Amino acid sequence: MAKSSSKKPATARSRKVRSSKSKPARSGRLQSSRSASVRAEKQSGTASKQSRVIALLQAPEGTTIAVMMQATGWQQHSVRGFLAGVVRKKLKLKLVSCKVDDERIYRIETGGRSDNGVSRPNRGSA
Repeated sequence: MAKSSSKKPATARSRKVRSSKSKPARSGRLQSSRSASVRAEKQSGTASKQSRVIALLQAPEGTTIAVMMQATGWQQHSVRGFLAGVVRKKLKLKLVSCKVDDERIYRIETGGRSDNGVSRPNRGSA
């Protein structure tokens, strides 16, 4: 008596091998659409949400999270994530905050000096 195998024979669907040519390259298509949207934005005069937030932060008086939320339609955690991830880490801008009348004010500090006018020493690893 021959023992029957409990495995089912492979079907055409399970044997299909994907080739590297099955998907078109996306980088060229994304670049062209991204640059086209930037051009359209500059021509129409509308600013992106990110540029609106950065403009608010660059004002000498700064801005609050509530104002940034209203300007973009983002939720509070999204604004905070933008401040940490994009403004501080990606753009490497110096974001400072201070508390005025029980309200936290955020602004981008221009120049390389801190509030007291003393520049920080370079803390390189020894």
